[in-house]
Amino acid sequence: MAAGNVTALFRASTAHSPSYFSLDRAGGGTGEITDFCIPCNPYFPTPAMFDELGGRLREILTYYPSSADTITAELCRLLGLNPQTVAMGNGSTELITWIDHLLVRESLAVPVPTFGRWTDQPMETGKRVDMLLLPEARGFALDPSSFVQFIRTRGSRAAVICNPNNPDGGLLTKQQVLSLLDELQDLDLVVVDESFLEFADGGQETSVAAEAVLRTNVIVLRSLGKNFGLHGVRFGYLVAHPGLAGRIRDALPKWNLNSFAETVVFMMAEHRHEYAQSLRQVGRDREEMIWRLSQVPGMTVYPSQGNFVYVRLPEGADGSVLRDRLLAEHGVLIRECGNKIGSSSRFVRLVVRPEPDVQRLVSAMEQVLYGRQTPVQAPAPPPEPVQPMLAQAAPLALAQQPVAAHGLAAADGRGRTGLPAPRAMDAGYTSGAAIVDRLIAQA
Repeated sequence: MAAGNVTALFRASTAHSPSYFSLDRAGGGTGEITDFCIPCNPYFPTPAMFDELGGRLREILTYYPSSADTITAELCRLLGLNPQTVAMGNGSTELITWIDHLLVRESLAVPVPTFGRWTDQPMETGKRVDMLLLPEARGFALDPSSFVQFIRTRGSRAAVICNPNNPDGGLLTKQQVLSLLDELQDLDLVVVDESFLEFADGGQETSVAAEAVLRTNVIVLRSLGKNFGLHGVRFGYLVAHPGLAGRIRDALPKWNLNSFAETVVFMMAEHRHEYAQSLRQVGRDREEMIWRLSQVPGMTVYPSQGNFVYVRLPEGADGSVLRDRLLAEHGVLIRECGNKIGSSSRFVRLVVRPEPDVQRLVSAMEQVLYGRQTPVQAPAPPPEPVQPMLAQAAPLALAQQPVAAHGLAAADGRGRTGLPAPRAMDAGYTSGAAIVDRLIAQA
């Protein structure tokens, strides 16, 4: 299949990137991709854990899992939580869906850009979504007082913040979050999505899960697939007051968690040390990756406390073109953010990966953008000569303006809304070689 058919999968996806499996099938299934798109932990599970899971594959696939109550009880034992305050879901998206159906009555306020299901899910069920545009001039940082004023102005009855936020990795302190919850205690619901918090420096100390169980209108959402590096297993959980958690738990199917999820949860007691080590390594890799990317001319790299980095591309570069060429010419997959509300094709999100992979990414980006390449370890065979992205005879279309959406407003840091968006600031895993050869040969 031609490389154009591979990249066409992205254009057919309106809100999220196509799955790894779709890309692999479109490419013929014989190569590997260096993935900077899907934000999971590259160091966990360990190879020994994967061997153990592989050795138990037959029984995992053959037999029914235990009930969700049994799996939840073990997770709570590991985390020191009261099972009455926890509900586990088939991924955090299942929990978001039930939160919307059961607890969001008419309107929800959310800063954007952010995780797409927090805007898409309530709109799909006819709710009004009030979107506060995070100011690029402040590095997309959320000002809690501006958000509170925005909620009061719009009359929103529920609110969500992601901490750290996705895609920019911005993080509020615990005191900022608690003050926000105090200000919004009259709302029907406030959700603090902490799906990426364990990757943050001092993440456990920043969590408000312990405080959430004492408040009748607060839910804290946590992911396991992202932290454990197992997106395909689909498991996550929420922590809330027993009354709120019980409403969600009662709505979930009895066997909503699969045998893989059960096996991993019951393995964790023996692998806490390796898991903690993996989080520390991701933190070190994040700092190195931010530094490496900041050396690319014209690139703006925003501070992040997630396991990803948000980047504004050089003037004249279009993220969708860069994404397509990195995949087709270098076997590197990135997340272009043109389909995120509040973002544009000028921005990409790059997942934190080990240093050799980052070398490969930076060299590939420099070659596509500027027609040059820095040396990397074990480089792939060079592709056919192509024109650099920012040196073509015909100028590329500039990145599109931020996506317009009903309810979208900008804040000026003093709580005023309805203003125009701030102007831009001045400014040892897979090699991917096989997919490069195959896509170029088939193009």
